[in-house]
Amino acid sequence: MGEDTESPKINHSFLRDYVTEADVISTVEFNQTGDLLATGDKGGRVVIFQRETEVSHGSKGELEEMGETGDSGEYNVYSTFQSHEPDFDYLKSLEIEEKINKIRWLPQQNAAHFLLSTNDKTVKLWKVSERDKRPEGYNLKDEEGRIKDISTVTSLQVPVLRPTDLMVEVRPRRVFSNGHTYHVNSISINSDGETYLSADDLRINMWHLGITDRSFNIVDIKPANMEDLTEVITAAEFHPHHCHLFVYSSSKGTLRLCDMRASALCDKHTKLFEEPEDPGSRSFFSEIISSVSDVKFSHSGRYLLTRDYLTAKVWDLNMDKGPVETYQVHEYLRSKLCSLYENDCIFDKFECVWNSSDSVIMTGAYNSFFRMFDRETGRGVTLEAWRESSKPRAVLRTRRVYTGGKRRRGDVGVDSLDFTKKILHMAWHPAENIIAIAATNNLYIFQDRVNPETQ
Repeated sequence: MGEDTESPKINHSFLRDYVTEADVISTVEFNQTGDLLATGDKGGRVVIFQRETEVSHGSKGELEEMGETGDSGEYNVYSTFQSHEPDFDYLKSLEIEEKINKIRWLPQQNAAHFLLSTNDKTVKLWKVSERDKRPEGYNLKDEEGRIKDISTVTSLQVPVLRPTDLMVEVRPRRVFSNGHTYHVNSISINSDGETYLSADDLRINMWHLGITDRSFNIVDIKPANMEDLTEVITAAEFHPHHCHLFVYSSSKGTLRLCDMRASALCDKHTKLFEEPEDPGSRSFFSEIISSVSDVKFSHSGRYLLTRDYLTAKVWDLNMDKGPVETYQVHEYLRSKLCSLYENDCIFDKFECVWNSSDSVIMTGAYNSFFRMFDRETGRGVTLEAWRESSKPRAVLRTRRVYTGGKRRRGDVGVDSLDFTKKILHMAWHPAENIIAIAATNNLYIFQDRVNPETQ
């Protein structure tokens, strides 16, 4: 059939760039081994990716010549399920979004995997397991599962397991609800493997993984009169090794380290981490940009990594007078704060992560840029997550934002930055140089192909 010359032409570039709100990725998390990677989106879905370790083409020697190893497989979709549905709070007449705010993997105890996912109000525990056999030969059921007429059963047989195609089953095991009045912003698994914390704007609760009908309130900063409210909780996390320690950050830029051995209610912190403010640089935006959007313990447990709007900071648990390291993520935006306030970008919450050895930190920026900082040298690099860099064997390009002086080829001007393309969520493999970057509805996974022995 010939082409209809009268039919309207389709703008494929528009279709390619069109993104539905439900498909936007809202959280990314590796499990403890790095073999599984989970993402949650604003539509309440969780997608789990599994790392393929088998090599289908090429011998080990051929792969080594190309700078690859046999165990550096791709991540392919392992399972997809609907974690949360939109809900409605009839008491407050408020809609509860299905958006997945956080995902946390539990340490693996057996062949199955367990993860926690949360939206604004409800935390759910999910079991992810595989089945490659199915039972056959029931006495009271036929092959389709229907109950047999007992009068037709003349003999008994022993049911057997037959091999079948691999199936991944995801089942809800626990639903932790009615624990929060305000929006949940953080969940963190305790090192004891039995409890976890969940934090909202004003309270932090501790739950036992086996008990769903009650939790223990360990932090409550809600004032008697809400007009006296001066700050809110923005993030919280358990210490990676000491089950009695946890930290939470606030919208005032402070960090509070709490010890549950001191008291059941940790309203009085053990240590307060705060950077003294320079009175000369104070402005209308000072409190907004100083709000901590994310806090992460280092793998060693010695340091804290925080992110505010313009900087990433490293704090030593033994030094509470100020950060030991400060990294400027996009200082060039300081002159643009007024316009960023008008379009609400100043309220964006960027995450930050450590690499496996705590020697490099990573955080996001605008224009599909993300930044890495080497703690030993203090040098930072700007990289871009875009379609061209997702091609096999493509090398990530370093980018530079032009702020003055001599302009190089490929530099991006501050006024040319696309503030709709923001890198808010990311994760770093717990043992290798593999990173996962969420850019709106796209997930980019990059791997360092350099052999560490030759560095």
